[in-house]
Amino acid sequence: MERVSKMVSEKPVVIFSMATCCMSHTIISLFSDFGVNPTVYELDEISRGREIEQALSRLGCNPTVPAVFIGGEFVGGANEVMSLHLKRALKPMLKRAGALWL
Repeated sequence: MERVSKMVSEKPVVIFSMATCCMSHTIISLFSDFGVNPTVYELDEISRGREIEQALSRLGCNPTVPAVFIGGEFVGGANEVMSLHLKRALKPMLKRAGALWL
């Protein structure tokens, strides 16, 4: 868990993903469309990915991917991110984290 905390505190937006997950791809595309450049960790392609996935599960990420962190705080998965977007709350959150300028 300490490793995950360190990873998410280093960048404004961090997404834990799997290369084969279509929902992860959708969320990454959403952020890219906003002009946000998230740090993406593909858990099925990095060393210790399985260990990180288990730590995400202990943090309450279910399913474990996509797991989105903004400003070092866990936001949620695809459903939570899309809900924030539809409520027009996602962009202000990105601005506060310094990930979006306009």
